[in-house]
Amino acid sequence: MKVITLSAALLAATAFTAPAFANDTMAELKAGGLYYINSENVQMAQEDLYLSMKEVRVDYVFHNSGDTDETSVIAFPMPDVEGSGDFMVTIPNENSDNFMDFSVSVEGKEVKTKLDQHAFAAEVDVTALLRKYNVPLQPYGQATSQALNGLSEDVLKDMMSRGMVVNIPYSDTADGPMKDDYVPMWKLKTTYWWTNTFPAGSDVHVSHRYKPSVGGTTGLRFLNYGDGERFSGETFDQEKIQYCMDDGFLKSVGKRLDAAGPDETPLVENWMSYVLTTGQNWGGTIGKFHLTVDKGDPNNLISFCGNGIKKTGPTTFEMSADDFYPEKDIDLMILVKPDWNQPQ
Repeated sequence: MKVITLSAALLAATAFTAPAFANDTMAELKAGGLYYINSENVQMAQEDLYLSMKEVRVDYVFHNSGDTDETSVIAFPMPDVEGSGDFMVTIPNENSDNFMDFSVSVEGKEVKTKLDQHAFAAEVDVTALLRKYNVPLQPYGQATSQALNGLSEDVLKDMMSRGMVVNIPYSDTADGPMKDDYVPMWKLKTTYWWTNTFPAGSDVHVSHRYKPSVGGTTGLRFLNYGDGERFSGETFDQEKIQYCMDDGFLKSVGKRLDAAGPDETPLVENWMSYVLTTGQNWGGTIGKFHLTVDKGDPNNLISFCGNGIKKTGPTTFEMSADDFYPEKDIDLMILVKPDWNQPQ
C-alpha cells in the first residue's frame, strides 16, 4: 500500500536576545505540509497555504492520472516534542494528545483519524512504563509534572536510570530549602493517520488545519546592544539571511525604536515556520501553488523570504507559482508590540 505523509518535523530552535532575556525565550515547533512516497499516479495539482500566528490552513487538490483507483494510508506526523531542563517550547494545547488541534477533511467532510503515539528515551520505547504509572505522554504540562513528582522514590530512580527524567532542585525563596523537581526528558512522537481512496481520473480535495507553535522572546535579539551600529553583529547577520530582512523592514524597525521612550519596549520578536521542502519527496512539482501570509495586526512588522510576494491587504501578503518546486522552508519573523511596557 502506498503511503502519503503530512510532514511536521521538529525544530527546537532556541533563541536569545540580550543575555538578560534568555529565560524569557520560548522555542517553536516547526510543522509542515504534505508529501507522498511512491505515488506514481497521484499528483498534487494544487496547494493553497495560509499562514498566521493563530492558524495554519492547507487545501490540496490531488489528481489520480492512472486507470485504476488507488487507496493509500495518509499520515500527519505531529512535531516531535522532547522534554528539556534547559528551555521550553510553545505548545498550543499542552493538555491534549492533539496538541496542535489538528483536523482534516476530504471533499468537505471531516475525517476521523487514528492516533499512533509513542514516547522514547535513549531511543527505547518507554510508552508502556509511562502508562503503567498514569503519567501523560506529553512531556510538557502541569498534569505531567504533577504525575511525575507524585511517584515513589524507587520509580523515579528507575526512570532516571533510563534517561527518562532528571531532577532539577529549586527553592521558593532565595534562602529557602531546596525541593526536588523531576523534569521529563523523553521524546514524544505522535502521528494521525487515515485511509483515502483516489478514484481513477478524478480530483480529490483534502484540507487540514492546525494551530501553529509560535516562538518568541522579550526583545529584539538581532539588535546590537553594545558599541557600533544597532543592526550589526553575528545574530543580525544570521537573521537577516534567514528572514530576508531588507532595508525597508529595518527602516521601519528603526523608526519604532527612535519613537519609543527610554524605558519602553516597542517591539518583541515572534517566529513561526512551515516545512515546505518536504515537497521534494513528491517526485514532481506542485501544479499550482498559492501562499497567503497574515501578520495579524496592521501595526505588526513582518519579514520572510519568497519570490513575487505582493501585499494584498492591511495584514496579508500573497504569492502564486505554477509548477512550483519548493527549495527552502518558510520562516516568518513577526515583530509585535508587547502588551506590557516596563523597563527591561
